[in-house]
Amino acid sequence: MRTRIKHLVLICLGWMFVALGIIGVILPLMPTTIFLILALACFAESSPRFHQMLLNHKWFGPPLRQWQQTHSMRRDVKKKVYLIIILSFAISIGAVWGRLWLQVMLFVIGLTLLACIYRIKESN
Repeated sequence: MRTRIKHLVLICLGWMFVALGIIGVILPLMPTTIFLILALACFAESSPRFHQMLLNHKWFGPPLRQWQQTHSMRRDVKKKVYLIIILSFAISIGAVWGRLWLQVMLFVIGLTLLACIYRIKESN
């Protein structure tokens, strides 16, 4: 019984992370990749079919396969991520102009994200 519940919880979490990842494609402050990596981990433990579905996806599959195999990111993908983070946080900081504490908070979060991405191994 516990195995069945664990299985269902992991599938539900996996789909929730997929949904958050898809929302992250649209919203600038939502990190798409990390949610898809979490979904991949949930599906690896609960559903080989959904796991393969993510790995074989037209857009998300190649970076997820690379992450699963080498825990690295292609240099061009990393550059795109840097650009998206910088642009989205610059727009967000501009949108809260006059609220210094929000601007500082966004700036710190942006720098933290950039540092996390920087620490990921690069592949060519």
